[in-house]
Amino acid sequence: MFDRYRSGWQGVCLVAITYVYFLIFAQFAFLSRIASLGIAGSHLKAVMAAMAIGGILFSLLTPRLKLLPSPDFRIRIGFGTCATAAFLTLLPLGIIACMAVSLLTGAGLGLLTVTLVTHLRQWAGDRHPLLNVGVGTGIGYFVCNFPPLFTASPEVQSFTAGLLCVAGIGVTLSRLTTRSEQRTAEEGLDQDGRAEKLPSGAKAQVNLKPSMYGLKPVPFTAATYPQRTFPFIRVLVSFTALVWLDSAAFFIIQNTPELKAGTWEGPIHLWVNGLLHLVAALASVWFLSRRGLSTVLCAAFVALGAACLLLLDPSRASAASVFYPVGVSLYSVALVAYPSLIAPASSVAERGRQAGWIYAIAGWCGSAMGIGMGQNLGYVPPVFVIGAGVAVLLPWVFVLFRQRRREALLVAGTLIGAFILERVLVVGPGSTQVSQIARGRQVYISEGCINCHSQYVRPNSPDVLLWGPVKSMAEVRLERPPLIGNRRQGPDLSEVGGRRSALWLKAHFYDPPEVSGASIMPSYAFLFRDRRGDDLVAYLESLHGPGTEEHQVAERLWHPAFSAMAKADVSEGEHLFRLYCATCHSADGRTRQVWKPGFKRLPPDLALGPFFYLPPSGPVAQRMDHLAEITKFGIPGTDMPGHEYLSDKDIASMSLWLSQLATQPDRKQ
Repeated sequence: MFDRYRSGWQGVCLVAITYVYFLIFAQFAFLSRIASLGIAGSHLKAVMAAMAIGGILFSLLTPRLKLLPSPDFRIRIGFGTCATAAFLTLLPLGIIACMAVSLLTGAGLGLLTVTLVTHLRQWAGDRHPLLNVGVGTGIGYFVCNFPPLFTASPEVQSFTAGLLCVAGIGVTLSRLTTRSEQRTAEEGLDQDGRAEKLPSGAKAQVNLKPSMYGLKPVPFTAATYPQRTFPFIRVLVSFTALVWLDSAAFFIIQNTPELKAGTWEGPIHLWVNGLLHLVAALASVWFLSRRGLSTVLCAAFVALGAACLLLLDPSRASAASVFYPVGVSLYSVALVAYPSLIAPASSVAERGRQAGWIYAIAGWCGSAMGIGMGQNLGYVPPVFVIGAGVAVLLPWVFVLFRQRRREALLVAGTLIGAFILERVLVVGPGSTQVSQIARGRQVYISEGCINCHSQYVRPNSPDVLLWGPVKSMAEVRLERPPLIGNRRQGPDLSEVGGRRSALWLKAHFYDPPEVSGASIMPSYAFLFRDRRGDDLVAYLESLHGPGTEEHQVAERLWHPAFSAMAKADVSEGEHLFRLYCATCHSADGRTRQVWKPGFKRLPPDLALGPFFYLPPSGPVAQRMDHLAEITKFGIPGTDMPGHEYLSDKDIASMSLWLSQLATQPDRKQ
């Protein structure tokens, strides 16, 4: 009797260890480790592609391997390969070594997951194997959200994952003979569950002790869980859509500080997430055993779809943090249970082939596509959520309607509610703009702009006139995280949206020295190969507060110091004009030529025509004051920027040269 209750503990441990390794090492520690080694861009894509290739290849090859006939021995090889990859990550690696470790990680996971799922019946036990799968999945996710492990360094996470794989090998070395295995041996069934022809009286002489290759697999027996014979392609498409949504949401949360702060940062969030995962995993067991696979997949999509829509607005991250773990655990249990316990496969070999296709297509390809969406777009488009809903929900809703009308109406009502949520919360006024600003803020952080630019105007200092108005500390503390900056090598950006137009910002990112004279800022033109550049511009354009108009009054009251006016030098003013202004105000200016279609109003060629913005008459001092104000602070509402960082003497010199240029009878050059 005691053995009957112990018979499923190996399955719980193996499922939990596999999930912890995949989540903590493959998705967290390994990525953090290669980032610390300075591997990014195309090299990073090559490293991750190696993992995907290894995972897809071994997911498809594992059911066809003839060299490793024993599932026990095969799963030990898988755990050993995964442990080796985790321990190798602790070493200093180059790009080639990282690709090799990545390939090893994918290959180990492909071999491990497909072998585990194909032969899970002999580890999950006879009493409630589905419950053991749910408990193992829930424990795995709970351990991943354990605060000391989640917040540990990549080295600690990698070492922990490697040790767990070693423990997994130990689990497979100590197994009990279950009733199913005993029946397999007594009845003389082969590895596919078909009867072997044994000599007369051979049944009584079968040795039940495990050999070095382990016991024979448990034969297929019809599952007692409610199910219909669904087309395999329908199940594959549903799992692919769910993994896609999960991976995209995961990447977006992980790489967006505002969303991460509301979901994964802090021990309270992590404990709550762990408990939600555990409860949802057990709920998935109940639904699978009572309502079938269709109900679980529909519920998982509703939860994940709602999470993706809520993540479009960082202010709703807390609500998304509830839906996301629930949806993930609901489908994760089914992802293990379907090919191992529920799918109507006629043999172990068929179960293995189905598991291989599910993990190759849904697991690896779906995950890669989801991460790519999160990386390139920074959000999950509502249209894609609706499309995934059509792929996942509609086939199952039709099945439910024929079987259980009450559940079908509930799912249909939930789908309508999700559509209303998408229309009201996501497509409402300003929501797209907020989302783009949030993505741009993340670009600002990830590109290290805080290392050269501050976002804090120091009170009672020259900052107030140059970059003001001043923000209170209460306003600064509301930002998550505050971006006051590390040091100021470039101008403060607290109110840059009120001082610079979107066109100027974009031109500046393409070629900073061309637009800002002697700027030492490097080019960020590569950001505009995708939408990151436009997102960053949108974020910077949003940086202006309600005090901007009052500050413009203070700017109009400013004029250069009298001593600076006395030291103004015409030749120096001409040099400064060539350095800072000619790119827009000369007919052959590069910025004028490249960005001509984008100007709100084409800058005048100052070598020709009158200064339309100069007073028509008046003393020279008045004209110079007016020119000095424009040169210092720009012209609000146009693309004309200010040059706040120039000294009063430089401003006076440029104003003097421009004033004399404006009064020359023939200004053609």
